[in-house]
Amino acid sequence: MPIVRGIVAAKAANQRMVLRRALRDHVEAMAPAAVEALRSSEARLTDSARRTLAAPAVDTLRGLEGEAAAVSFAACPGLVRVEDPAFASGGRSRRPPLDRINAHLSFIDALLGHDCRAALEAHGLDPQVGFLHADRPGHAGLALDLMGELRPVLADRLALSLVNRRQLAPGDVVVEPSGGVRLIDEARKRVLVAWQERKRDELRRPFLDETVPLGLVAHAQAQLLARHLHGYPAFIWK
Repeated sequence: MPIVRGIVAAKAANQRMVLRRALRDHVEAMAPAAVEALRSSEARLTDSARRTLAAPAVDTLRGLEGEAAAVSFAACPGLVRVEDPAFASGGRSRRPPLDRINAHLSFIDALLGHDCRAALEAHGLDPQVGFLHADRPGHAGLALDLMGELRPVLADRLALSLVNRRQLAPGDVVVEPSGGVRLIDEARKRVLVAWQERKRDELRRPFLDETVPLGLVAHAQAQLLARHLHGYPAFIWK
């Protein structure tokens, strides 16, 4: 229960930080209605994080995690600064992604998932056995738990940056007959380069009292989880 509480609280806090940074860096270029919408979403994520402290059961925490995810993705259009209807999104979709934003997110999610599984295995943990995510065959529950904390920082922010900097264009996807949307090979190569560059960025990890590259945060968290399953220090972006 304490581990799940930490994961959900950290995920909501990190999602909130994505909104706060957007407001800090780009508020002057935003319409008043967009600013108000982001501030409202930020307040809701703060509320979700606080409510984890009083959540009585894991199922309640799962509900809060889903609520925070819905709030975060609903705020996504306000974070896209490219005025192009091609980058509109109708909500989170995964298998398959149904628009360009989801195609970008799903590809980066796959990269993050691979890194999280490798980090857990390197520290003797089974990526399949999760705390927050229920055990299901072929379902890497513990990797998904770890991804929840890291996704806002590594995946969501990178996908938005690539779109806002026009490093990804509307023509970088193929629409399948089923309606699914996937990145073309050239776009995937650009995302992979940006992913490696993002992982080289450094941050100060207060719990470890040292500066680490973002690419090693998953390994640091896996190591802490392996050592301290009771009282796991969830990763919170600052």
